[in-house]
Amino acid sequence: MGKRFALLALFVVFQSCAAQSTTQLIDAKLQTTVTENLSYYLYYPKAYQKKTKEKFPLLLFLHGGGEAGDSLAAIKRNGPPKMIVEGKQFPFLILAPQNPYQKKWWNTRAVHQLLDTIIANNRIDKRRIYLTGLSRGGGAAWEMAVQYPDKFAAMAVVCGMAPLPYASWINKQMPIWVFHGEEDKSIPISESETMVKRLEQMGYDIKFTRYPGVGHSSWIQAYQTEQLYDWFMKQKQAD
Repeated sequence: MGKRFALLALFVVFQSCAAQSTTQLIDAKLQTTVTENLSYYLYYPKAYQKKTKEKFPLLLFLHGGGEAGDSLAAIKRNGPPKMIVEGKQFPFLILAPQNPYQKKWWNTRAVHQLLDTIIANNRIDKRRIYLTGLSRGGGAAWEMAVQYPDKFAAMAVVCGMAPLPYASWINKQMPIWVFHGEEDKSIPISESETMVKRLEQMGYDIKFTRYPGVGHSSWIQAYQTEQLYDWFMKQKQAD
């Protein structure tokens, strides 16, 4: 009886598989819409109000995971927003959106839509759009460089995750500056080392600044580097 039951069960399984194998492949289409609420800070240089006929560069800054959430003031903890609060004057506009999700990746498509809206409603030189990010925002900067290869005139990444396959998709005409602490335990410097090496082998214009003895907070030194902003201002996409 037990053997006959086992054979019957096996027959049922085979029948089930046979029924599934007759399933047809169908063609279908669905238009999706994704909505994101992005809070942001927008900094204007003093000259913007005086030089009303001039177009200005813009720097897009993407913060790290510690500043994500629903408190916009958190963005002021690090990077250019912190320096603005402390009195630093920049020669370009700075757009600093906030990732509303503490445990999720940046929605880079939403960020791009926000960037385009800011560009459309302000006097922005489209040939001088710059990109920078730290930690999780640094990884998102790499992603945006891949998704929108013709958008940015230059990019600076600070201690960001750098997926190596991205190297083949980045605009070769865009200068890149990478910063990383050698003692980083959150995102190892090997992330940046490997990406920089690959980009150098491919002939990219790339700079790499390492900080001996520095951990994950390498953004403190990186964004205090005055040469970084002079370097940004020298970059301009061809007409």
